[in-house]
Amino acid sequence: MGLFSRDIKSMDDLFVHTLRDIYYAENQIVKALPKMMDKASDPELKQGFEKHLKESEGHVRNLEEVFQKMDMEPSGVDCPAIDGIIEEANEVAGEVDDKNVLDAALIAAAQAVEHYEITRYGTLITWAKELGRDDCGEIMKRNLADEKATDEKLTQMAESRINLAAE
Repeated sequence: MGLFSRDIKSMDDLFVHTLRDIYYAENQIVKALPKMMDKASDPELKQGFEKHLKESEGHVRNLEEVFQKMDMEPSGVDCPAIDGIIEEANEVAGEVDDKNVLDAALIAAAQAVEHYEITRYGTLITWAKELGRDDCGEIMKRNLADEKATDEKLTQMAESRINLAAE
């Protein structure tokens, strides 16, 4: 089902589709983060990826709670956007030999993922409120706060030392 599929006839349908999109994305991120941890050489970056893996596992559980509140079975829909971001990160990482440059590339890839998640959660929270599902929106606000905090930490790491070491 594409984003503007004939199956989407209402805001409720669009909300559920986007919820399934971010559920799929979070599960793909949970699979990708251990590989990023293995490739990172900076100890703080490795630790950050490990922490975010635990958060992402919590995000999956939070989304499962949203599905439960909506009396739905948790399920994802293919998300070409997150698949593309992860594929690009793997390709770039495979082409970089310098460990400092690789760390900078990993941060850039991780931030692309974070920005995708931030947009999805922001949209879902707004729609949840408009659809009278503040209970669901409140759960997703926790995920959004984690994503924003992770993005900020990655920026601080990149600007304070990782990018400088890669120069």
